[in-house]
Amino acid sequence: MTIPPLAFDKKSLRKIMREMVRGLEGDSAKANDALHHWLLGQPMLKTIAVFSPLPGEVDLTNLTKSHPEQNWVYPKVLGEELTFHRGTNLLPGAFGILEPVEGTAEVPIKEIDAFICPGLAFDLSGGRLGRGRGFYDRMLAGARKDALKIGVCFPEQIVPNTFPEAHDQKMDVVIS
Repeated sequence: MTIPPLAFDKKSLRKIMREMVRGLEGDSAKANDALHHWLLGQPMLKTIAVFSPLPGEVDLTNLTKSHPEQNWVYPKVLGEELTFHRGTNLLPGAFGILEPVEGTAEVPIKEIDAFICPGLAFDLSGGRLGRGRGFYDRMLAGARKDALKIGVCFPEQIVPNTFPEAHDQKMDVVIS
């Protein structure tokens, strides 16, 4: 994807990518397939954080169904933080995103082996451009040092530069 010349900083890139993902109807099956094959080579990963997609994000439902041996956990927004919970009983929560229902067991962040993260854009150096509220960056800063951070997106969301700042958490792998 070629970024228009207006994307000379993080703010302009975020604006461009928000517009672009609104009309994006990417093929989640391809990203799910790539993640499936990647996971086959990662037998040490037991507890994996996934997300419920917003428009323009990869839907991971088929991935979670094809790997029932994994302990899948989903984020829930509590104030300015993300917590993670077991189970697939999800209802609309903060920002209209599907979240685990109240009373679902919370999983301490230090028990999570890998985090599959959404984003507006990713670069090939592992940079991630989020939606601007910092939920994932704050949460990932508290994760185990050996926990993997996996960015997942559609090919159209790979950009040359996400203009990372000191607080931005770098992905170990980007899969599209």
